[in-house]
Amino acid sequence: MLPPETITAIADELAAAERDRTTVPLLTARHPGMTVEDSYAVQNEWRRRAVASGRRLVGRKIGLTSKVMQEATGITEPDYGAVFDDMVFENGSVVEHARFSNVRIEVELAFVLREPLSGPHTSVFDVLRATEYVVPALEILSSRLEMAGRTIVDTISDNAAMGGMVVGGNPVAPEEVDLRWVSALLYRNETIEETGVAAAVLNHPATGVAWLARKLAQHDDGLAAGEVVLAGSFTRPVWIEPGDTVLADYGRLGTISCRFR
Repeated sequence: MLPPETITAIADELAAAERDRTTVPLLTARHPGMTVEDSYAVQNEWRRRAVASGRRLVGRKIGLTSKVMQEATGITEPDYGAVFDDMVFENGSVVEHARFSNVRIEVELAFVLREPLSGPHTSVFDVLRATEYVVPALEILSSRLEMAGRTIVDTISDNAAMGGMVVGGNPVAPEEVDLRWVSALLYRNETIEETGVAAAVLNHPATGVAWLARKLAQHDDGLAAGEVVLAGSFTRPVWIEPGDTVLADYGRLGTISCRFR
């Protein structure tokens, strides 16, 4: 484990990078012995400070749950990060591009919990019972670290590259639709860029939420009623430039869009 003063220094560096919209050199290049547990300690310190400053935790994101995302990043295990209220945008929002670094968009489903979810034995069925509804979401990725050569340790420390999320479309109860077969068409500037099916996320998007609950249990944490969980992307990330308009068509679950100013 890295010493506490190093964990604090890394959290300071990442907080400054988020504030100044800059990127910092890879952590693993400077701290070659850094572990996954070290990186979650960094993330927890960053999250603690965010809450202390008045930001409100509203949910979590899960990353790198699909083969297509793992191949896109070269990272082969999932990770998770925190979602704060100021990261959530309504459908059709105009989003300030300069607020983020290395901006990309992913297509996901968001689970909104009716009941708490925790414990080392959480299953897909526990997730479905605890979920009030599932709704389309776009994740805005923002990397405060150099992109080339990132490892799972780097991405976890960087709050799993969470920048923001846009939520919209038609909420559905999990028993109303086979979530594996939810599909989406992703357009950028009216040109189709990606397509995908939600089963790409660990064969069922609720599997990712169950993984998250089990992983949080290892850190003496859990999911609260009312939290929103981004279950992981089922398309590759699409790079976004200032002025781009993004639209995702989820069929019967509706559409979701935003524009980057």
